[in-house]
Amino acid sequence: MLRNLHYDTADDPAITGSAWIGMQWEKARAEYLKTGKRYLLILDEIQKLENWSSYIKKYFDEDRRKNYDIRPVILGSSSLLMQKGLTESLAGRFELHGHYQWPYYECKECFNLKQEEYLYFGGYPGALMIREDEDRWVSYIKDSLIEAVVAKDILFLSQVSKPILMRQTFGYSAGHPAEIVSYQKMLGTLTDAGNATTIANYLHLLSNAFIVTPLQKYSAMRIGQKASTPKILVHDNGIVNALKGISYIDFLADKDYYGRLFENSVGINLYNAAKNVSGDIFYWRERNYEVDYVVKAHGKIFAVEVKSGNSDLDFKGLKAFKRKYPEAILIVISKNEILIDGIIWLNAINYFNSPEILFSLK
Repeated sequence: MLRNLHYDTADDPAITGSAWIGMQWEKARAEYLKTGKRYLLILDEIQKLENWSSYIKKYFDEDRRKNYDIRPVILGSSSLLMQKGLTESLAGRFELHGHYQWPYYECKECFNLKQEEYLYFGGYPGALMIREDEDRWVSYIKDSLIEAVVAKDILFLSQVSKPILMRQTFGYSAGHPAEIVSYQKMLGTLTDAGNATTIANYLHLLSNAFIVTPLQKYSAMRIGQKASTPKILVHDNGIVNALKGISYIDFLADKDYYGRLFENSVGINLYNAAKNVSGDIFYWRERNYEVDYVVKAHGKIFAVEVKSGNSDLDFKGLKAFKRKYPEAILIVISKNEILIDGIIWLNAINYFNSPEILFSLK
């Protein structure tokens, strides 16, 4: 068991940044000097301390000058505050590890969750503990998760000139998971005045808060990716279902809606897996041809189609993509076996148990 570490959390409101961080660092230094062996200093909820990144920089740089092998691990639950502190003071001094909503295999191991339950309830562990009471589960998602992120982590920390439009952008996006939606169409449904640039900026904030992400259209030309109409990914299906107000039983009965959330869940797991290997994820559409997801990772291009049932087994989009990008590896993720020359079938259960398995396919 690793013992060369010190952990503490800044959860106490009475804690002040400079004194508390300095005290924790001196404890770590005292222990490190006893053995001279690598030492971990783990500071949790660091974003609650004012000017935390400047103090981390100060002590970190002192250790480098003294050749102290103390490795600080900085944890925080506010992604926007963490990103702000890292970029302001710690440029060139950190390695970022993102921890997203729980993937299916962790939910299955901890909560004995079925795949259909994961597609409905999502991967927030706090919410999964109360999923048997769906009304309570909905309230928890809305009040403890959505409101905390939108109100505290975005509106409070960012320069949002139109808070109502920001909330409407989130609401619209959460209602259109795994759908390609133009900015103009989105603006046509929102009541507060705005423009496409404003909407794009708000979607960027939502993505940085790990709640909604707009995927860009894949193109060999980078300019084509940046200017494209986005495809919306919601980071957790529980957000979609809590806001929609649909029950678990009705979710299972609505095959079209089930298929949409199946595609969204595949997409967000693929998004997280791609980020973990410094990859990028897009969608592709050209004329009447479309591919659900395109991933660039490990020097390869993966074109991924998602099928939740036996209907609509048309793979013209994958074949058209292959004609344009011959190096692409074509993959179908589905529950049922699909055997077509030139296309790799990946069982949905195997995929959700290990999304990164996709990157090993040839």
